[in-house]
Amino acid sequence: MAAIPSDNQDLHGNAPDRARVALLIIDMINALDFPGNEELVRQSVSLGRNVAALKRRCCEAGIPAIYINDNQGKWRSDFAAVIRHCDRLGAPGREMVQQVLPNADDYLVLKPKHSAFYATPLDTLLQYIGVETLILAGISSNSCILLTASDAYVRDYKLFIPSDCVAGLNAEQHSKSLELMKSNFAAKTDESTKLDLRGWQESQKRIAFTTDQAAEEVRSK
Repeated sequence: MAAIPSDNQDLHGNAPDRARVALLIIDMINALDFPGNEELVRQSVSLGRNVAALKRRCCEAGIPAIYINDNQGKWRSDFAAVIRHCDRLGAPGREMVQQVLPNADDYLVLKPKHSAFYATPLDTLLQYIGVETLILAGISSNSCILLTASDAYVRDYKLFIPSDCVAGLNAEQHSKSLELMKSNFAAKTDESTKLDLRGWQESQKRIAFTTDQAAEEVRSK
């Protein structure tokens, strides 16, 4: 990756965080109103609960959350429009969506295809934040999670894909996808409660101290 210019360390204020770890929440703002949705709808409430709990723990550990969501095939859409569409009355995924709505300090990225990296600014955002490890959460494990994991792996990111924070169209595809990501992409697929976020929190503090020192050296020159 190209070096970040010393006078533009935060994308002009758009990427103020410094973190080695980031949580990617993929396609959780989702109406789930597509054919073959039955299994995902059944799992959606518990999935939303698990992802929301993981996000809270990440926030406490100083790990930023980046929402990457399908643009619903509308290139002029914005994230607020996607939320309104998926949070509407009668949407099968509404209860899940309401559990994981983004906060004001979360990052929001719309994607046109399956992978979170394809035709999005995610690469640049992760570079400016200083991320080395990604936690993937969301749907579906056999499609968007899988392809995002593949693209992350070829970019040398370490991967954590908690098995209780992702879901697939059916149990068989979900199980096979997790095994593939574990064996081919070196992903850790333990449940989210086993992630050592406290250890990462201490690492974050060291990063912040080092970054402040570097910034002070730049200002003093």
